[in-house]
Amino acid sequence: MQVLLFLSVLLAAACAAPSYFSFSPAVGSGSGSSYFITGMGRITAVRTWENYNNYIRGIQLRYGFEWSRVAGYTSGTPKEIELFDDEFIVQISGKYAHYIQTLMIVTNRGRSLNAGQPSGHSFNMYASHPMAELRFLSGRFHGGLTAIASHWAVLSTPTNGTAD
Repeated sequence: MQVLLFLSVLLAAACAAPSYFSFSPAVGSGSGSSYFITGMGRITAVRTWENYNNYIRGIQLRYGFEWSRVAGYTSGTPKEIELFDDEFIVQISGKYAHYIQTLMIVTNRGRSLNAGQPSGHSFNMYASHPMAELRFLSGRFHGGLTAIASHWAVLSTPTNGTAD
């Protein structure tokens, strides 16, 4: 009986443990080809391309010193934010219609990158764990970004101070 009680308490504690990973489902029309942007370590910069005062044409992330492949297209006006040491992305919000019309990427230091024209339906993406950060993006593109989803996790830092 005591073993059963112990196992019940252990199971309840395991179920109550915080989740270090979360997913913000895709927004947008979702037409076209799929993309997936990922890399090693922490995201250190973000670059977007927008049609002049219009929708988001493409997005790119830098992990450490290495840029990912571009999701979408590089035509239009580029906008970029380079993150400081120990700065990370905690929120992605914006508006969408057929395309992702606006993106606002916010860091834990309150800095942001704004691109696009604010029109359409609003969205707001953030992690479920307070110490989690953006780890990668996925979605679809056709003429511009037609969908975006965000994947969040707590980045473990080894004891020597370098990111994974």
